[in-house]
Amino acid sequence: MTGRWRDLAWAGAGLIALLLVPVFGAPPAIRDFIMFGMAYGLLAMSLNLLIGYSGLVSFGHAMFFASGAYAFGLAMQSGKFSIPAAFALAIVFTAALALIVGAICVRLNEIYFAFLTLAFQMLFYNVILGWVSFTGGDQGLMGGIPRPKFLGIDLADRTQLYVFCCVAFIICIAILRQLVTSPFGYTLRLIRDNQERAAFLGVNVPLVKLTCFVISACVAGVGGILLTLFVSGAYPNFGFWTTSGEAIFMILLGGSNVFLGPLVGTVILRLLNDITVTYTSHTELVLGIVILILVLGLRKGPLDLIAERLENRRQAAAQAVRDAADAGAAETRKGGS
Repeated sequence: MTGRWRDLAWAGAGLIALLLVPVFGAPPAIRDFIMFGMAYGLLAMSLNLLIGYSGLVSFGHAMFFASGAYAFGLAMQSGKFSIPAAFALAIVFTAALALIVGAICVRLNEIYFAFLTLAFQMLFYNVILGWVSFTGGDQGLMGGIPRPKFLGIDLADRTQLYVFCCVAFIICIAILRQLVTSPFGYTLRLIRDNQERAAFLGVNVPLVKLTCFVISACVAGVGGILLTLFVSGAYPNFGFWTTSGEAIFMILLGGSNVFLGPLVGTVILRLLNDITVTYTSHTELVLGIVILILVLGLRKGPLDLIAERLENRRQAAAQAVRDAADAGAAETRKGGS
C-alpha cells in the first residue's frame, strides 16, 4: 500500500472512530468537547501549515477563522442560501481575503511577516466591532444561525450536526496530509530551511508562500464555520489576537514537526481550560506555567520529543546492524587470509 492510500485509510479509520462515539452512548458533553476541539483543531492545523512547514509565523491567523464564521453566519441569516452554498461562499470569501492579505505579507520574512499579519487581524477585528448594523458589533451575530435541511440532512439535530462536523473535519485533515506529503509540501520545507537556495533552484518563492497562505486560511475558515454551527452564532473574539495566540499555544503544546501535533495540543489546551476553570479562575496562570515548562524544559512539543527519540532509536538500531555486518565481513576476510 502506497503512502497516500495508507494515509487515506487512516483518515477513514479516524472518521469511523469519531462516528462510533455517539453509538457507544457517549454523553452530550463529550460530543460537544469533540466538536469544539475539531473547530479549533482545524485552526491549529492550518496555522501549523505556515509555522511548521513554511517557517511563517502568523500572529493574525484567527482573522480567517472569524471570516469563515461571519461569512457563513451572515449568508445563513440572509435566508438566501442553503447550507452548502453558504459553506462554499464562506470559503471563497476567506480565500479572497487571504489572497489580498497574503499578497502583501508573504514578501516579508520573520518578525515583519508576523506583525503585519497581526496588524491586518486587528483591522479586521475592528471592522467587526465597528460595523454594528452588519456584524452586530461586540454582541456578534445574534438570533442564532438558521439550519435548513439539505439533502435530507437536518443540522438542527445534534447527532447529525456531529456527523457533519466529523466528515468536514476529516476531509480537511486528509487534504492537509496529502498536501504536506506532496511535492508542494516538500517545496514548502525547502523554502523553510533555505529560501535563497529554493529561489536559486527556480522556485517562485512568493507564489508558493501565497498559495500556502491561502490554503491554510481556507482550512481555518472551515474551522470557523464548524464553530458557528456549534454555537449557533459568530462573535468578535473569534477574530481577536488571543485566538491566534491560543492556536500558537496548541502548536507548542503538541509539536510542530509531527503532522498531528497541533491536534494533540488542541486537546491538551481544551482539557487544561476545562479543568482549571472547574477548580480555579486563574486559567491563564496555569497555562503560562505549562508553556514555560515545555519551552524551558522540553524545548519542543511532546510529540516532537517522542518522534525524535523514536528516530534516534531507529538510527541506532540501523547503525548496530551495519556495525555487525562490517564486523562479520572483517572476520570473513580474516579467516580467508
